[in-house]
Amino acid sequence: MPSGVDTAITDFLAEASARLAPASLRAYKQDLQLWQRFFAAENILSPAAVRAQHLRLFLIRERQRGVAVPSLRRRFAALRAWYRWLRRQDPQLVDPSRGLPMPRSERHFPDWLGVDSAQELLDQPVGNEPLALRDQAILELLYSSALRVSELVQLRLGDLDLAAGLVRVQGKGSKQRIVPVGRMAKAALRRYLAQRPQGAETALFLNRQGRPLGVRGVQYLVDKAGRQRLGQHLHPHSLRHSAASHLLQSSGDLRAVQEFLGHAQIDTTAIYTHIDYQHLAQVYDRAHPRAKMKEQAHE
Repeated sequence: MPSGVDTAITDFLAEASARLAPASLRAYKQDLQLWQRFFAAENILSPAAVRAQHLRLFLIRERQRGVAVPSLRRRFAALRAWYRWLRRQDPQLVDPSRGLPMPRSERHFPDWLGVDSAQELLDQPVGNEPLALRDQAILELLYSSALRVSELVQLRLGDLDLAAGLVRVQGKGSKQRIVPVGRMAKAALRRYLAQRPQGAETALFLNRQGRPLGVRGVQYLVDKAGRQRLGQHLHPHSLRHSAASHLLQSSGDLRAVQEFLGHAQIDTTAIYTHIDYQHLAQVYDRAHPRAKMKEQAHE
């Protein structure tokens, strides 16, 4: 089996030229040349040296450049075809793309708010009307704890620990996580709870009739706040997305954001928090062993 990346790609394309249509061959060549340049930049000289984390970095950088999901899937298809060809010659070779999750379709991210817009949305006089206090507490909690709207409407009184500043959340797949509740959200929740109707109902947020508030009710009140306070439509998921993006910007800790959001795969977090890919690349360059080796080699 050819040991070098350049030779292996050249030989693969030469063999493929006998069985592929010219247009398909050109597409393979264009995509594999992108991989070739990426591997060279990362000082990866052999197909056997490629690891899954290298492919994740490629994915991050391509998304940073604005590459659409269909184009990314085509590039990974070319890589997998190359590795299938390599493994026919050396069955012991590991394909690093196996099991790597890829987005199934282009994601249309909800509108997200900059830090100033988020502050403008939340820093509004509310008054003491019970429903207004409830709505403000919902806005604060959605942003503070980056909750899905489905998670918010499932909250019970017992899930909230204001003294500790924590809330227990039932996420996707019935997975529970504990997330922080910020100072302003705690204050808003205390004001709301002081006027929340008392009774047997344990749901944290109630509607006008004293029954659990539903998803559509939350969507309506969030959109209403967006139109009244910011002059724009606003979806609850926009607040979750904004909170995650702001946290990633300020902390740079992708793993912490993954736990915060309740994502099973860090790839989901990397794509979801799409505005800070440049920072992720810098973290990689500082932390990855190959990057460190390159840096030391120049010293």
